[in-house]
Amino acid sequence: MTTIRLTDKQWTKVRDFLKQEPNVYLGKEAECRLFVEAVMWITRSGAQWRLLPSEYGKWNSVYKRFASWADKGVWKRMMEFLADDPDMEHGIIDSTIVRAHPCAAGAQKKKGASLGTQSWRV
Repeated sequence: MTTIRLTDKQWTKVRDFLKQEPNVYLGKEAECRLFVEAVMWITRSGAQWRLLPSEYGKWNSVYKRFASWADKGVWKRMMEFLADDPDMEHGIIDSTIVRAHPCAAGAQKKKGASLGTQSWRV
């Protein structure tokens, strides 16, 4: 999947929200923008965190920051803040584009031999 990039106009709106958010340390704007774009890549691709392209940074660091913001409700408030803005329609995380693992949709588990019935060789 190709990289995901916010337009400058979209980033300005996201940045303005983040600046007023008490639970967020913005830090260097370029790094924060890259982080938001990394989260967008994950949500749009449906990939596992460890498959995040290295150009977005270390996947575990991105995940930990994402989880911290989620625990603090930052993503929810961001969506509410940007919900009525037509310029942001496809710019940020949208739960309708997050892909789920097949088992989340009720797919049957593959039948295989249980560990107790296999013979193991040393």
